[in-house]
Amino acid sequence: MARAAHRAGRPVEEVTLIGVSKMQPASAIREAYEAGVRHFGENRVQEWEGKRAGTEGLAATWHLIGHLQSNKAARGARLFHSVDSVDDLALAQRLDRARAEAGITGKLRVLIEVRVGHEETKTGVEVEQVASLVEEIAELPRLELAGLMCIPPFLEDAEQVRPYFQRLRELRESLIGKLRIDLPVLSMGMSHDFEVAIEEGATEVRVGTALFGARDAK
Repeated sequence: MARAAHRAGRPVEEVTLIGVSKMQPASAIREAYEAGVRHFGENRVQEWEGKRAGTEGLAATWHLIGHLQSNKAARGARLFHSVDSVDDLALAQRLDRARAEAGITGKLRVLIEVRVGHEETKTGVEVEQVASLVEEIAELPRLELAGLMCIPPFLEDAEQVRPYFQRLRELRESLIGKLRIDLPVLSMGMSHDFEVAIEEGATEVRVGTALFGARDAK
């Protein structure tokens, strides 16, 4: 991370490392925390519910980075500090309503997931629809829209992923200029391509394998 930030002429402190702890036991999360990781990303509400007791006492920030189904929005709104994968207005409204019903003070941070490629299997908002969703979410009183997230196509050569990261950065710059709204967060880049993402302006990178090792598929 430091090398990539240096190449981009950025202080590495501008970039937050999110340890992708899906499929990892609470003990592995504790080890990463002891090594200095303070942000963790989970993919599924039910998995996090099953292991969060084992992380009690950790002053960490918990991110939901996987797709959130609407019927789990209420649980997600209570369990996470940030939902980084909001992809439609209905989900955002459910999160907003759930925070109110739970009596939680303070806003829930959210990111809009943008589909920067054309993969049918990927979730996310189409680029052309992001501006209207930004304006709609900005009106929800219990959500703090912090920025954009993307999961580009997996390509072995990280350089081939660079255009997708550029696209998300340029989209954010366009939205800031057009809507006069602050969007400080660009969440992009994973274990095999996070250096390129940092060079292209990422403020958060989501790293799993490089931290925890390869996982068995479940």
